[in-house]
Amino acid sequence: MALTSWKTFNFFEVSEVKLPEESSSVFVNEVSSVCTGTSNLFVGTPDGTVHILSPAFRVMRSFRAYDAGNITHMKQIEGTSLLVTIAEDLSSEPVLKVWALDKLDKKTGVPRCLSTVSVQNGKRQFPISAFAALDDLSQLAVGFANGSVTIIRGDLINDRGARQRIVFESEEPITGLEVQRGAITLLYIATTSRILTLIIAGRGQGQPARVLEDAGCGVGCMALDRETGDIVIAREDAIYTYGPRGRGPSYAFDSPKSSINMFRDYVALVCPPKAPSSKSDSLQRFGVSQVEDIFNTSTFTLLDTDLKFIAHSESLISRVKSVFMEWGDLFLLTVDGKIYRYHEKTLQQKLEILYQRNLYILAINLAQKVGVDTLQQNVIFRKYGDYLYQKGDYDTAMQQYLRAIDNTEPSQVIRKFLDTQRLHNLIEYLEELHDHERATADHTTLLLNCYAKLKDTSKLDSFIKAPGELKFDLETAIAMCRQGGYFEQAAYLATKHGENDMVVDILIEDSQKYAEAVEYIWRLDPEEAYPNLMKYARVLLGHCPKPTTQLFIDYYTGQYRPKKEIQPPTPSQPQSASAVQNLAALLPLPYMNVGTGTKAQPIEAQVATQDRTLESPPPYEIPKPRTAFSSFVDHPQEFITFLEALIKQENLKEEDKVDLYTTLFEMYLDTANRQRDSVEKQGWENKAKKLIEGKDIPISTSNVLLLSDLSNFREGSTLVREQEGLISDIFRSYTAAKDTQGVIRALKKYGPEKPQLYVDALTYFASSPKILDEAGDELDAVLKKIDQDGLMSPLQVIQTLSNNAVVTMGMVKKYLSDNIERERKEISTNRRLISSYASETEAKKREIEELGSKPVVFQSRRCMSCGGTLDLPTVHFLCKHSFHQRCLDRVDEDAECPVCKPQNATIKAIRKRQLESADQHDLFMIELQRSKDRFGLISEFFGRGVMRPQQSME
Repeated sequence: MALTSWKTFNFFEVSEVKLPEESSSVFVNEVSSVCTGTSNLFVGTPDGTVHILSPAFRVMRSFRAYDAGNITHMKQIEGTSLLVTIAEDLSSEPVLKVWALDKLDKKTGVPRCLSTVSVQNGKRQFPISAFAALDDLSQLAVGFANGSVTIIRGDLINDRGARQRIVFESEEPITGLEVQRGAITLLYIATTSRILTLIIAGRGQGQPARVLEDAGCGVGCMALDRETGDIVIAREDAIYTYGPRGRGPSYAFDSPKSSINMFRDYVALVCPPKAPSSKSDSLQRFGVSQVEDIFNTSTFTLLDTDLKFIAHSESLISRVKSVFMEWGDLFLLTVDGKIYRYHEKTLQQKLEILYQRNLYILAINLAQKVGVDTLQQNVIFRKYGDYLYQKGDYDTAMQQYLRAIDNTEPSQVIRKFLDTQRLHNLIEYLEELHDHERATADHTTLLLNCYAKLKDTSKLDSFIKAPGELKFDLETAIAMCRQGGYFEQAAYLATKHGENDMVVDILIEDSQKYAEAVEYIWRLDPEEAYPNLMKYARVLLGHCPKPTTQLFIDYYTGQYRPKKEIQPPTPSQPQSASAVQNLAALLPLPYMNVGTGTKAQPIEAQVATQDRTLESPPPYEIPKPRTAFSSFVDHPQEFITFLEALIKQENLKEEDKVDLYTTLFEMYLDTANRQRDSVEKQGWENKAKKLIEGKDIPISTSNVLLLSDLSNFREGSTLVREQEGLISDIFRSYTAAKDTQGVIRALKKYGPEKPQLYVDALTYFASSPKILDEAGDELDAVLKKIDQDGLMSPLQVIQTLSNNAVVTMGMVKKYLSDNIERERKEISTNRRLISSYASETEAKKREIEELGSKPVVFQSRRCMSCGGTLDLPTVHFLCKHSFHQRCLDRVDEDAECPVCKPQNATIKAIRKRQLESADQHDLFMIELQRSKDRFGLISEFFGRGVMRPQQSME
């Protein structure tokens, strides 16, 4: 039997029931069935007799229930006087009877039989292996060894008829039936190989049985837990629970099991001996079977599955016939007719057993499960604490004493931890006494002494914080406290009496509590805060940079408001972990309003998690920003934060604005030069560049150029020159510095605006082989741009490149070939145009001659204006267009064809413009300079008559 995880106890008292003489014969003879109810024991015998026994096991009544048949199953309906019996005789169908025990026949004295039903099970008869019934007897379930289950429905109490139906059939024998009633009524069916559920009433009735698990159980190994409503199944390896949705928790218990019953919170198991081995079989052949009978005994065990322990376990010489519960006890009937009573011990007796084995945690769990009150649980906690204290586990012991503090004499615990000098544990207990309002004056005194031994001087200095008039010289007391190292007490006295400058001195010079000093300064009036801030500015910036910088910003922007509550310093500061506690220990700061020396309201009435500041800043004279610059030496980041905050202000004085912007520009450049990461450096340079972008910047041009030059910040110089329009200077600065990449960037940025830079770039690229190599493909891009915009003639380009023996013909071969090819194409195109224009001119001349010397035939049949058929009078034009005279506005010698008039007007306007512009030589020269194709332009001007051949082209 594998019981390694189960602790075994003896929580039950076992005694053999002494049967009266008249009852002993009932149990000595064979008993076929047993049930309990109405404080009685019901025993059925194979001859069909029912015996009713009292709590003293005396036979109160016996009656013959059946003339023939063995009473195999009985059930007393709880809360009623009804008894159900089933008798079996394999020669006929089983007979079920319902008896009214409170209604006796006057003649025979036998209880009245309310109804009789023959239970059907097909054609062949099989033994009944399981039986279950609802409390109102509306439905009864009978299971047979052939695997079928019959449901009996009807009013059996009033004998109004009953209906039977086989609701389940299988090839495995039925080993158990249990009914669970709720919204629906479920019938749990157990076979040797399956566990199933069947709805016998409610929604879903009529559906086939649903398999919960493909593992069954033996006969008697199924029980209903009325507390949880679950079904409990006993198998050889474990105990399993099942609900409507399937398997629930299981508990490993390796042993053969012949029956299972539920008794209160316990699972009662009868475990038969294991099957004999081959060795034992051989011993039996030699006549040693009696030895086997001694060792192969049954085991009766009571388990608490919730707390995982065995409440009782014993070996039985005789096999168990039946297990039943009544009169608050559990009874066990053996095959030899003996009855054993199992009476559960009291909770106190069980706790004493657990105390003896030092199982205090199990004792606590047991007490909580039973539901004992808090005071009784505290007794267990205290005993557990005593046990842990004896073991030396003082911390855990104190936790138990704290749980039992309500009904424990404090002196018992205090004495223990005083003897062992466990002051931390003692302080914990004394503090808890105060929280529970059970502490006396002695307890408070002891707590203060413990604080003193642990150097918690805040409690030792109560005389300093006592209310009333001052009884000693203030300056002397403060000086002595500072000399003795009691800085917090000195700060308290200075705070209480309004010596604010001295408080700041103590916090910084003595206590070195810089975060608290910042907070204290922030609580002063502006006139007192400023000198203290300036006095210790560098020290505070070194230790508390963020709050000190913010204090500077608030003061210099006119937003300074004295705080009314202490703010916890940031977690990043080393001293911040105890800063608030130390400041609170000074008074705890109910007097720290300002330097008035007046007492404020108690700390309990204050809100410690928020700043309660004045609605508006108090009036004070804002110092010039330059006065703070020296305080930020060696703190560049904080200085930048300060400057950035100040330049956001409106209504800054011009001189202050110049100081702020110039200094911030210098700090940006200085920070950029100190960066090793190129990305970070570029970020700071971008900030500097953004600061000087735009118009009307406060920084003078000379300062920007000077600071940019000193910091090698070329973008700053470039930006200033851009703002001044000195683009050529920017380009020349790059060429002078031999910065080819800078030249390329400047060319791309400023080239479209100033094309002359492309000419300069061509000269620069051709200045040396190194520069030409750095330029790469940019030479071709410059040549292409010069060619597209006509900035230089090919001859000029060749002359520029030939000044230095840097650029080879191969590099400009494509440029030259493209120009030559383009010129050839233009010449060819111009020739074709000249030929076309000459042919067109000759054609027009011939047409004019023919119109003047030959008749013209008009063949148009429709008016060109209205589209109608021509009729007289008709007007014909030499352009072959004909109109009705009525369709024309007027008909005279100067009349023009309406269709050709727009085109003729255009030609006249062009000709008029040619004549008017014939003497505009300046216009010609300007267009000649802008034109890409100057020869084409000259041809065009000649063609338009703008220039006459005899005129000069200068």
